[in-house]
Amino acid sequence: MKKISLSFVIPVYNEEKRLKKTFKALKEANIPSELIVKEVIFVNDGSRDDTKKIIEKNIQRLSSYTGAKVSLINVTLNRGKGHAVKVGMLEAKSDYTLFFDADMATPLSEMNKFVPYFLNKTEVIVGTRKNGHSTVVVRQPRHREILGQGFTYLTKILLNTWVTDFTCGFKAFSKSAKNKIFTQSLVSRWGYDAEILFLAKNLNLECKEVPVAWSDDRNSKVKVLRSIYTTLKDLLFIKKNQLTGVYKFGNSSKYTDKLQLLLSRVV
Repeated sequence: MKKISLSFVIPVYNEEKRLKKTFKALKEANIPSELIVKEVIFVNDGSRDDTKKIIEKNIQRLSSYTGAKVSLINVTLNRGKGHAVKVGMLEAKSDYTLFFDADMATPLSEMNKFVPYFLNKTEVIVGTRKNGHSTVVVRQPRHREILGQGFTYLTKILLNTWVTDFTCGFKAFSKSAKNKIFTQSLVSRWGYDAEILFLAKNLNLECKEVPVAWSDDRNSKVKVLRSIYTTLKDLLFIKKNQLTGVYKFGNSSKYTDKLQLLLSRVV
């Protein structure tokens, strides 16, 4: 049986202290026999520390570990994680592309759970921490859990996209699905996860949620109050794009001009 080719996309921003963990995970990855990793794509989102230098220094070593082509795309100015993910996803050329965070909050071994969906040609596979079957090794602080629950509920209502976990950084896309989604995605920062799942739903792509293991990183750079404001703004931006026909999936005509005007003033 022909193996399914897989690309990894890893967005990085000021990750010099966590790259050792990333490299170790890539070195020790036990790739399922059904898969072959063809590419490992780091996207440096304008880091101001030594992230770029460290990755460049280790590219050859990582290639020997993984047997894959390892590359670094350097974005000069910080544009946001969503933009970095988009750049990497559109660069990838494999049958499936998996993106994950450099902190390895979800172990790379969890991709074993995705294999049946790869074999079944499922278009979008989403890791979830919140469907009651996941393993949360280290929980977030309670206030962040509450805020996350609020974000999930608000996103479901505003975008009519009913998944249990929008923001888990462990998602895989078929070649066709990623091209359809990421050629249209516009959100560069906190709301990018919501946008790509919203696009997947409205493009009628098959999407499956898979419970994964996950551990909170207490060194997370997320600023809670800033992210609340930015994410709400992003959700309204996504809704505005839907209502004004920016996204091309042919369902904007049922909305009124008055509502379009209202949202254009809010965002």
